[in-house]
Amino acid sequence: MTIRNLDKLFSPASVAVIGASERAGSIGSVLTRNLVTGGFAGPVWGVNPHYDTTVHGAPCFPSVAALPAAPDLAIIVTPMASAPGLVAELGARGTRAAVVISASREDAEGAAIKTAILQAARPYTMRIVGPNCLGVMVPATGLNASFAHLPPIRGRLAFVTQSGAIVTSMIDWAQSRDIGFSHVVSLGDMSDVDIGDMLDYLANDGGTDAILLYIEGITGARKFVSAARAAARTKPVIVVKGGRFAAGARAAATHTGAMMGRDEVYDAVFRRTGMVRVYTLQELFNAAETLSRVRRLRGERLAILTNGGGLAVLAADALASLEGTLATLGEDTVAALDALLPPNWSRANPVDVIGDASPARFAEAAKILAADKGIDALMIIHCPTAVCPGPEAAHAVIEALAGKKTPQLLTSWVGGATALAARELFAAAQVPTYPTPEQAIRGFMHAVNHARGQRILMETPELAPEAREPELRAVAEILAHARAAARPWLDAAETRAVLKAYGFAVIEVEQVATPAQAGTAAARIGGAVALKIVSPDIPHKTDFGGVVLDLIGPEATRAAAEAMLASIRARLPEARIEGFSVERMVHRPGAYELILGMSPDPQFGPVLVFGHGGTATETIADTALALPPLNLHLARSLISRTRIARLLGGARGMPGADLDAIALALVNLSQLVCDFTEIAELEINPLLADARGVIVLDARIRLGEAVAPGTERLAIKPYPRELEEDVPLADGRVLWLRPVLPEDEPALQRAFDKLTPDEIYLRFFAPLKALSHAMATRFTQIDYDRQMVLILTEHGAPGTTEYYGSVNIVCDPDLQQAEYAILVRHDMTGKGLGGLLMRRIIAYARSRGIGEIFGEVLAQNHSMLSLCQQLGFRLETNPHDQSVVTVRLPLEDTPEV
Repeated sequence: MTIRNLDKLFSPASVAVIGASERAGSIGSVLTRNLVTGGFAGPVWGVNPHYDTTVHGAPCFPSVAALPAAPDLAIIVTPMASAPGLVAELGARGTRAAVVISASREDAEGAAIKTAILQAARPYTMRIVGPNCLGVMVPATGLNASFAHLPPIRGRLAFVTQSGAIVTSMIDWAQSRDIGFSHVVSLGDMSDVDIGDMLDYLANDGGTDAILLYIEGITGARKFVSAARAAARTKPVIVVKGGRFAAGARAAATHTGAMMGRDEVYDAVFRRTGMVRVYTLQELFNAAETLSRVRRLRGERLAILTNGGGLAVLAADALASLEGTLATLGEDTVAALDALLPPNWSRANPVDVIGDASPARFAEAAKILAADKGIDALMIIHCPTAVCPGPEAAHAVIEALAGKKTPQLLTSWVGGATALAARELFAAAQVPTYPTPEQAIRGFMHAVNHARGQRILMETPELAPEAREPELRAVAEILAHARAAARPWLDAAETRAVLKAYGFAVIEVEQVATPAQAGTAAARIGGAVALKIVSPDIPHKTDFGGVVLDLIGPEATRAAAEAMLASIRARLPEARIEGFSVERMVHRPGAYELILGMSPDPQFGPVLVFGHGGTATETIADTALALPPLNLHLARSLISRTRIARLLGGARGMPGADLDAIALALVNLSQLVCDFTEIAELEINPLLADARGVIVLDARIRLGEAVAPGTERLAIKPYPRELEEDVPLADGRVLWLRPVLPEDEPALQRAFDKLTPDEIYLRFFAPLKALSHAMATRFTQIDYDRQMVLILTEHGAPGTTEYYGSVNIVCDPDLQQAEYAILVRHDMTGKGLGGLLMRRIIAYARSRGIGEIFGEVLAQNHSMLSLCQQLGFRLETNPHDQSVVTVRLPLEDTPEV
């Protein structure tokens, strides 16, 4: 489940407290009182056999059966063992949401009770929050179903957390700053309703402008990632992750696995979804301050105004450390400040108005900076002086900038009592204010990083070079052969063959059984060779003397093999030795050694790694992680997050490497991981990279069990290649029906330009003159788990071919409904393509288990309405708008067409 019945949780018509009480200090008492006094408009009922009439003024009944009606929402504060029976009884009466406040034991008995609660709720699709939680609060409706010590103020921030203690801390902090919330939700153990469900719900909540999260773990990786991607595209999502450091590290068979900490994986997940990560509770508070008061920034150029030069230096340092941008003052601005300020003012940004500045000088300087179009945000930092008291300066600034929407104003009044009074003035004026300049900078950068993240995620990827298709059948045969032999590791020749099938340049290798055969192989290869031990029990060959380089001739190679064999048998007598690999040495002076790999995360599945390779890769510790699948844009972003990226681009007179080839190698690796679920771990180390391209010097592939169809192995659903289909036309042409790719945006834009005004109106219900980039990304950069766009085009590189038509569906998170839309270019009508597209998208929806497809069709679109009737859709006239017809096709009881 995701959002089903969450309306009963957050917008209930009635609430019952099971275990209501008036006993002083009890949770049942505090919670009932909070509900009764919070302003909730609906009936609140108590259930407790020990009270005859009322509890804190709410009618009280001896049992659930005695309630006058089924409550929309039930709050359970009775002992945990009673919860399953109560949930079953409430569900049978018609209740569809419950919050289990009671704490559960962290043992087998506690787990059994939680399972019993879910089993009791399932027949009624009843949603459960908790157990072991503080409750839920919706200030707009007066719902305070919690035992928090203070009610939150009404506002437009949502706060979702797994920790009840952090809920109360946030409410306490926010109330003193007049910061309000749309929802405050303590999820506790997340037996049912989890972070992903809340992101889906809040993404579509019109009363929520931004979402704050405190998480310790997630359930359902793909649901979480899909929900986070959807939410972060509509509003800022700020997350702090608890439990960053594990008590111990697992042993890993590859460098890739050893370098993938759990927190680094979460970091990759947050970045891919577009959420902004913070690391401390104070940063989360700063984010709340920023997001509750900062409008959408028009840019990220920051001006700093202060009466204390040292404070400005600290602020500028903090901005530089977070990769922020100081604005450059315009000539008119400098001239105006010259006329206002003493001759010894800074004459640059930060602007120091000098310590003797009066409140009036402070305010006038702020007005001058606010008029500069090259400034997107203005941060004013004040240190208390006798000539410029904090409250007076704050009042002057507020008055001077009243009504100005740009630039965005942020403030930091440093100090104690006088600063506190000034901060209260700013809070009342809805101006973000922070105790220190560093906190102000961090708050500003939260908004900047959200905007940056969205720009990066919505960029149209560059077109990949035309490349041959991977040799899927050859790879499948290699993997099947190894699995049939019960070998978890591919040998060197098999590994190179797999990588070669996916476009990697590899050096040829000969695998032999004896030292004498190694010498013979060296003679065949000629020149310098590398000799490596072959053993499934020695993953890191260099650590045990299993690699010798630059051997010349057969005798040197044979002797090295004999010595290697004797040494390894002495050090690792139990190791299985299968022979040696002999390969030509590659000498490319100035080339860089890189590592590319994949290792499985227990929660998020395969995770890719890129970084500085070679034998010292773990010591250098210069790697970055990303979730597959990748395109060229995402691959470049992954490369840029490493220190070696600066060298790869060319530095200090050293030649750079072919970044296009490196990025393409990452894309190919990602595709291999997506295509073959039996690949459990993979490492290329080193991948040699220079201006001539890249070549694999060594690699390892470990196999596991193939994942069954329908299993969510990857956190992000990859491109569904199985939906590709050739479509022959009567005139002899063959079109290509396939899912859309982000790279298709240029083709979509060209196709839109060719549409007639009537076609645009019938499809978009509005006379659009152009298709914006933001709108185009809605149709090309999709989450294949929740949306599908099938396009009719030609074979060729995405974005370069003609775009003849498309059909798309957008599913709700529960897969109950999907809305469709279709468009066929006017010069392609009359060929049956509209019917083909509709039948294919209906078949796809049915395969996903979607309950119903629906759409809105203009009443004048007779051809579409006729097609819908032929396909079995039910037509419904909209009573509020006669020009629109709603068409519906239930898929569960409708035969395939």
